[in-house]
Amino acid sequence: MYRARALVNYFGGQGQFAGWLLTKNAVPGISCASTRNYNVPVASEPFLNGSSSQYVEDMYNAWLADPASVHASWDSFFRNSAAGGVGYQSPPSLAPLGKNEVLATSFLPALAGATGGGHVSEKVIDDHLAVQAIIRSYQIRGHHIAKLDPLGINSADLDDRTPQELLYSHYSFDNPSRTYSEELKRQVEQFMKQDDDMDRTFKLPSTTFIGGKEKQLPLREILRRLELTYCRHIGVEFMFINSLEQCNWIRQRLETPGAMEIGADEKRLILARLTRATGFESFLARKWSSEKRFGLEGCEILIPAMKQVIDKSTELGVESIVMGMPHRGRLNVLANVCRKPLHQLFTQFAGLEAADDGSGDVKYHLGTYIERLNRVTNKNIRLAVVANPSHLEAVDPVVQGKTRAEQFYRGDGEGKKVMSILLHGDAAFCGQGIVFETMHLSDLPDYTTHGTIHIVVNNQIGFTTDPRHSRSSSYCTDVARVVNAPIFHVNSDDPESVMHVCNMAAEWRSTFHKDVVIDIVCYRRNGHNEIDEPMFTQPLMYRKIRNTKSALEKYAENLIKEGVVTPDEVKDVKSKYEKICEDALDSARKETHIKYKDWLDSPWSGFFEGKDPLKAGTTGVKEDTLVHIGKRFSSPPPNAAEFVIHKGIERILKSRMEMVEARTCDWALGEAMAFGSLLKEGIHVRLSGQDVERGTFSHRHHVLHHQTVDKATYRPLCNLYPDQAPYTVCNSSLSEFGVLGFELGYSMTNPNALVIWEAQFGDFNNTAQCIIDQFISSGQAKWVRQSGLVMLLPHGLEGMGPEHSSARLERFLQMSSDDPDYFPPESDEFAVRQLHDINWIVANCTTPGNLFHILRRQIALPFRKPLILMTPKSLLRHPEARSSFDEMLENTEFQRIIPDSSVASQSPQNVKKVIFCSGKVYYDLKKAREDRKLENDIAITRVEQISPFPYDLIKSECAKYPNAQLSWAQEEHKNQGPWFYVQPRFETALTGSRDVVTEKESRGWFAKLFSNKEPKPPPKPETETLAETRVVSYVGRPTAASPATGSKAQHLKELSHLLDDAMAL
Repeated sequence: MYRARALVNYFGGQGQFAGWLLTKNAVPGISCASTRNYNVPVASEPFLNGSSSQYVEDMYNAWLADPASVHASWDSFFRNSAAGGVGYQSPPSLAPLGKNEVLATSFLPALAGATGGGHVSEKVIDDHLAVQAIIRSYQIRGHHIAKLDPLGINSADLDDRTPQELLYSHYSFDNPSRTYSEELKRQVEQFMKQDDDMDRTFKLPSTTFIGGKEKQLPLREILRRLELTYCRHIGVEFMFINSLEQCNWIRQRLETPGAMEIGADEKRLILARLTRATGFESFLARKWSSEKRFGLEGCEILIPAMKQVIDKSTELGVESIVMGMPHRGRLNVLANVCRKPLHQLFTQFAGLEAADDGSGDVKYHLGTYIERLNRVTNKNIRLAVVANPSHLEAVDPVVQGKTRAEQFYRGDGEGKKVMSILLHGDAAFCGQGIVFETMHLSDLPDYTTHGTIHIVVNNQIGFTTDPRHSRSSSYCTDVARVVNAPIFHVNSDDPESVMHVCNMAAEWRSTFHKDVVIDIVCYRRNGHNEIDEPMFTQPLMYRKIRNTKSALEKYAENLIKEGVVTPDEVKDVKSKYEKICEDALDSARKETHIKYKDWLDSPWSGFFEGKDPLKAGTTGVKEDTLVHIGKRFSSPPPNAAEFVIHKGIERILKSRMEMVEARTCDWALGEAMAFGSLLKEGIHVRLSGQDVERGTFSHRHHVLHHQTVDKATYRPLCNLYPDQAPYTVCNSSLSEFGVLGFELGYSMTNPNALVIWEAQFGDFNNTAQCIIDQFISSGQAKWVRQSGLVMLLPHGLEGMGPEHSSARLERFLQMSSDDPDYFPPESDEFAVRQLHDINWIVANCTTPGNLFHILRRQIALPFRKPLILMTPKSLLRHPEARSSFDEMLENTEFQRIIPDSSVASQSPQNVKKVIFCSGKVYYDLKKAREDRKLENDIAITRVEQISPFPYDLIKSECAKYPNAQLSWAQEEHKNQGPWFYVQPRFETALTGSRDVVTEKESRGWFAKLFSNKEPKPPPKPETETLAETRVVSYVGRPTAASPATGSKAQHLKELSHLLDDAMAL
């Protein structure tokens, strides 16, 4: 009776070997239906109910009395049970296996032979599942217990502070407060307690490569190999990637036995490179101990790492690499990665005057461009380090734009020839939002660079801020998970592991053309800079650092122990590099000037040669060209019968065609004619920004969409001429900082391209203020780097509220570099010379004809300047904001001012008031003048180019109306808009004078306050005064904190007051 009951218990359930993996709260990987329904008369009768269990008991008693009295199957069942084995064995199935099914016996081939393809115990299956789970656990979580910190004091993932019950609530371990890494250790220890299991052989699953050619390994060896792969000096995050192919690619290169073994020659190369990196920093520290240089001490391995990435990439076909990096280690990268001549670097410490124009920048912000032979691969390589400001990570999108442009002009559609490398600091990588914006461009069709290698110099500290107070994520690199980039964390004191990771990163980028991150976990031997004291805020860390040998010392000792090098060889490499540095310093001491052009990161070979720097090309074109472009732009696709376009688009195309036939154009047509005529001349045009394909105000329509077929589009400007240049128009991600930076980088690559970024509304440009301030307005002065980038900023107060009214015109004017007190000498080249001397051009056009010319002038100039263009909103469809073809033909040009052409201009002596204005407000003033019948009394002159200020034309225009009162009218508030910019310049234009004070005689406010000496009387101003001094009065809204009111009624009231003031005589 007991045995029968034991059989019943056997059917009821059995303990599992892998029970420690499964807990009461665990989420099951596979769910089964709770009930099974069979087609039997009494389907609801449970198995082993009262009647069936009685039947089994009767059969058992009969078998005890006479085994021959029961069926052979019962005899076998009871014999096996009595022997302590499995009672029932199912017969082998002859049915074919279904999809995703495998014989259970295949888990243990030895069993398969013994049982003839029959039964495998649940314990064997559970044990194999447990081994699979532990392998997967290492692959997912092994990085948490990898020894990544060379100081041995921190957990790179801040594991000790992460609330694990929130992050890993689906695992309910014995002790919920355990950290991730502690739990993994506990699981391994649980396994190892069972010595019998440790020596058992297990079949390896297809998701691991630790066996190499072996298909099965003892558990002890499996765990040893997993520990070596995932928990030593490399921690890898990759199992979140949603591609099995990519995950297996990484597993194979990490897990395969011997994957990290390298030869003696490679070890000696690493040592030589590490010696140069360390020697460079120690040389600078000795020679200029009190200078800030933001050295690389503590992460010297960065230099061999970058060189390894470059070596492997050139081997895989890359010919040009664009790099962006912060200040830390920059000089070392320039010297040892780019191989910038050392004497040029050392002259930066000498405080010499510059031989060329510009204000320059500190040495650790400068860029460079080098073409050299890669000695390892024997291939030529171009390296560019892009100049950048102290604003960390701001250079990231600039690098990506420059890289994308190089790929485009080389026809490198897959990124096989040109690639980018971005270096980051740990605090900036997780703290600066621009990193996220740039990452999000990585896979967009018109912005991708087909994979970037990101290298993080992880000092485990910000300036003085502990990482526990500077990020909420486990790692500083977690932002990269957004784009499925694998992340390799590596201990900087293990050079061979670093090199292995660098090879993998370069191969990954070449194979999959996706981003990848190398996180070099290191330390910063000095403070934030060399004269900073880190012990104030990190005393324990820096006590440990002072007692830590450098990576070079540790690696040299290892190689000496291995017999790869001798101590004398190590010293010899050091002394040779020391001599190279000394010789370069001797050469630098002979220099008398520094040259900013030596640090140019984007040279334009052949662009400036043979050109008159003050002679611009023509911007007018033949009428045939305008008509051809206009008709093509106004026509539906050639296969219009099959291409279904929107009815509204049909009406727009029809009205455009009518304008072309009437020889006029509106704003969209004027812009299209500028683009089309440049494309005809072989100039690539790229228009980028939010919603630019259609246009925020539905005016552009450069991409027509098929109304019944997804993704079927037609681009009229791409189909103007068979041999035209390419036209790129692309909607960007919803980013200003990232995309404007990208387009700036794009514009730096080729001067013979018109690159345009349009803001959705001009107001939104302030989220890209960093790019505007640090790169666009001052880039040429700091880094002798020109750019012809165009910014289109919709601007105008039209009652749309504070955030859709002002492009903050006043900010761009405030950053313009022309002197308000200086009237340049008048000459034929006056306009071009002004453009040559200023940092950028700011304009607010009122006619499509002038827009056409100013866009074409960007290419016609013999140099490049950024163009900040206020663009209209209501004027896009205003019936008067149109231009005749006559304004765009040959022998016409951009009008810096548009003089009054009404009846007032025919009798200027009788005009009582001249109103100068800029932009949309002109049409409001013109209508108010007509309504009040003041055409004979008031002249209205438009200032189209505000900066550089058209002194010569303003002077002649004022002289034309000698008896008129002068006013400046603007729709912006008094403390905004152009008023504060134009007021002193009007004064200079009217008086023609400027105080001339020599530099020696001028004294600052500090000297005036504290000096006893009386200053010399100022010299008499050099004047060219008009008969009578005239002043310009202000007409416009009063000062305000907000750019515009949110009330439509208040807006109309303010506009009415403005027009009343303007028309008052």
